[in-house]
Amino acid sequence: MSAFTPEEKVKIARHPERPGTADFIENLFTDFFEQRGDRLCREDGSILGGIARFHGRPVTVLGHRKGKSLEENLTCNFGMPGPEGYRKAQRLMRQAEKFGRPVITFVDTPGAYPGKEAEERGQAEAIAQCLALMSTLTVPVISLVTGEGGSGGALALAVANRVLMLEHAVYSVLSPEGFASILWKDSSRSGEACGVMKLTAQDLRRGGIVQGVLREPEGGAHTDWQATFRTVDAALRKELAALEKLSGRALAQQRYQMFRAMGRDLPPAREE
Repeated sequence: MSAFTPEEKVKIARHPERPGTADFIENLFTDFFEQRGDRLCREDGSILGGIARFHGRPVTVLGHRKGKSLEENLTCNFGMPGPEGYRKAQRLMRQAEKFGRPVITFVDTPGAYPGKEAEERGQAEAIAQCLALMSTLTVPVISLVTGEGGSGGALALAVANRVLMLEHAVYSVLSPEGFASILWKDSSRSGEACGVMKLTAQDLRRGGIVQGVLREPEGGAHTDWQATFRTVDAALRKELAALEKLSGRALAQQRYQMFRAMGRDLPPAREE
């Protein structure tokens, strides 16, 4: 049982030294060939993706990218994709479908970019198309929430056959700050919101929202990258081996039914 509170877990999930998508790709995959652009507007650095090999097996791998330095943060828009990033993700997933490659995604974003220009270029439509496309893929899809999983910006890359989370990652409908601002009109109560939102990996596993929680080194993934990579590698190999036994139609149906069933067995909300 973790000794960290939900508020502390949020801080760990946001730690700047926590391994990100680029680090997982570099350490878990070989022969990575990055693909850029959405073929409609421009390149979005906040989504990193391409073709790679995972223990010799060709796969499509993609995920959110925040960057480590200030310069990288700005280039990656602090991990908040615009519609171009989600259209790039769709392009890579359609390519994976065409060539029968499993899709592995890494989720780490505070949410999709909410700016006016992103909405003008079709942000909501791009996210919706990602959700629709992922729900119908006939190749294995595995998603891992490595840090923050915020709102539809995270869900757009997490409609998977297996959704896993690192032990101290968080996954929620919006940020604790946003939750506190909406519910209590006071963003300073974000720490209190962390306890109310049920956003920890353990809460979500109990609720059936994610299918597995991967143990982190003591203190968090940022304290021992190599141990984290070994844990993730073993989990991805296990899940991929199981999913590759299913037919394409069975994979799409399993994914669809899993998401349709979420929340059915939860107790009804009490009236206050």
